[in-house]
Amino acid sequence: MYSPDNAPALKPAPITPCPLCQGQEFAHYHSDKRRDYWHCQQCDLVFVAKAQQLSCDDEKAIYQQHENSPNDEGYRRFLSRMALPIQQRLPKGSKGLDFGCGPGPTLSLMLEEQGYEMSVYDLYFADHPRVLEQSYDFITSTEVFEHLAAPKTELERLLNILNPGGYLGIMTKRVLNQAAFARWHYKNDQTHITFFSDASFHWLARHYGLELEIVDNDVVLFRKPL
Repeated sequence: MYSPDNAPALKPAPITPCPLCQGQEFAHYHSDKRRDYWHCQQCDLVFVAKAQQLSCDDEKAIYQQHENSPNDEGYRRFLSRMALPIQQRLPKGSKGLDFGCGPGPTLSLMLEEQGYEMSVYDLYFADHPRVLEQSYDFITSTEVFEHLAAPKTELERLLNILNPGGYLGIMTKRVLNQAAFARWHYKNDQTHITFFSDASFHWLARHYGLELEIVDNDVVLFRKPL
């Protein structure tokens, strides 16, 4: 168990179930100066308990500091690792949703430029619930799932509006092992509260009956059965 000398006193294990699988068995995974991290023994998710998560206002304030823009070629190259797999698997004219588009929607614009019909949703910057009442051939979610306090709820919401045979693309960096996690800069962002591993995504595929394709070191695709 990793526990540096300057880590805070370990908090009691969370009393709420795992935010992904609702499991009740946790192990302490890591502590730093600000937070404790817990490891679900069922789905392999690493997460921060609710008591140590930011408030919605504090979280939004951090997001507003992001300077992502569709005019930034570097950002477009980054997002192309999601856009290209979608283009390779779905014909132009397919209807897509970019879930968690942020203050400067870019992936949706990139796909629109390639002939896809796109909608966007973001809790803080594009809160249009009606788009979540429609159905889609594909849904993208880039650098979003690590921020979700209730990933089970959001995942099921997205699967419910995904057409049979459709794709859900998730971009989030993945946990490798406990030693690597201790050195991982990704966990230091206080808006990052849920951390998935390959095993977490395999658990999701089994649990929901999805086809899983691991495309890149931070990109996975789920396909909903016909």
